[in-house]
Amino acid sequence: MFIRIETTSGVPISRQIADQIRSHAVSGVLAPGDRLPSVRQLAKDLAVNQNTILHVYERLTAEGLLERRQGDGTYVVDTLPRGRAKAQRELLIREIDRLSHRALDLGITCDQVHKLLDESFVRTGKERPLAKKGQTNG
Repeated sequence: MFIRIETTSGVPISRQIADQIRSHAVSGVLAPGDRLPSVRQLAKDLAVNQNTILHVYERLTAEGLLERRQGDGTYVVDTLPRGRAKAQRELLIREIDRLSHRALDLGITCDQVHKLLDESFVRTGKERPLAKKGQTNG
């Protein structure tokens, strides 16, 4: 499980970690039943306080995404809660909004952002470039 922390993003570290674990669970990077690293290990890997990871695990457990087993660890639940896809879409929209603001701050035009996004999709090898205005992508 790869988690990246952006210390300059203005988004609290605990929220960044929680959002990425949610995303991994919904996208299948973390499968139902997968064991997450211990609080101590993940805190060490990310160079953050153990209480930060504990808070994230507790929040995601309260949301029904994780299950904490006393003495055994923290696991992705066998069945993801309803509404996870909607929540992930809303998270993506927030990330796109942040990207848009950053592009504006850097003087990057909308067309340039579209081109960069198209190139990113091509690099992943999983998607075709986005359709140009007036075209469909399917």
